[in-house]
Amino acid sequence: MGWAKTGTAAGLLLSILALGTGCQNKMYEQNKALVDENQQLRSQNESLRHQTAATPPPAQPVQPALQMQPQQTPPPPAEAAAPQQAPAQRPVEQIGGLETTVNRAGNTVVHLPSDVFFDSGQATLKSSAKASLEKVVAALKRKYASKKIRVEGHTDSQPIRVSKWASNQELSEARADAVKKYLSSHGIPSSHITTKGLGDTKPRSSDLAKNRRVEIVVLTGPGERSAAASSAE
Repeated sequence: MGWAKTGTAAGLLLSILALGTGCQNKMYEQNKALVDENQQLRSQNESLRHQTAATPPPAQPVQPALQMQPQQTPPPPAEAAAPQQAPAQRPVEQIGGLETTVNRAGNTVVHLPSDVFFDSGQATLKSSAKASLEKVVAALKRKYASKKIRVEGHTDSQPIRVSKWASNQELSEARADAVKKYLSSHGIPSSHITTKGLGDTKPRSSDLAKNRRVEIVVLTGPGERSAAASSAE
C-alpha cells in the first residue's frame, strides 16, 4: 500500500517533469523561431537600407531655359534720296548723227553730249560742234516743223570748282539757253522752244560723262498731241 502510493507519486512527478520539459522545449522552439524571424527582418531592413542609399534621388524637372529675345537691330539711318533716274528710253533713227531715243512719254529726244558741245564749266557752244547742230536743225524743220521743242540742260553731280557759274543748276540752265539761241537763229521759231535746267537731278547712268548733256526733246508723245488739240479748240 505504501509502495503503491510511492509509485503513484513518482509517476506523477515524472509526468510533471516531462510536461515541464516539453513546455520548455516548445518555448525554446518558439523563442528560436522568433529570434530567427527577427534576424531575418533585420537582414531585410539592412538590405533595404543599402538599396535606398544606393538609389539616386529622383531627377528634378528641368526648368526650360528662358528664351533670349533676339536683339532688335535699329534700322539703318535713312540714306539720302538718290537722284531721280531719267525715264527709260529706246533708240530710234539718229537725228544729225547724234544719239536719238524715244522716252516713255513718246517724245523724241536728241542727246548732245556736253563734253563735245561745250568746254568744261562753260556754256558757249564749241565751233566744232555747230556742224552737228546744223544737221539737227535741218531734220527738225523737215520732220517736226509743227512740233514744240523743250531744250533740257543736265550736269553731273560733281560740284563746280572753277567756273563763273555758282552751281550745276545754273550751268545747266545756261547751256540749255545757248542751244535754244542757236536753234532759233537757224530758223526754228523761238515760240516753239522752251528751256529747262535740271542740274544733276536726272542722271542717265553711273558714267558721269553721260550725265553731262543737253537734250533736245521734240514733243511727239500722245499726251502732247492731246494737249495741243485741246488748246486749238
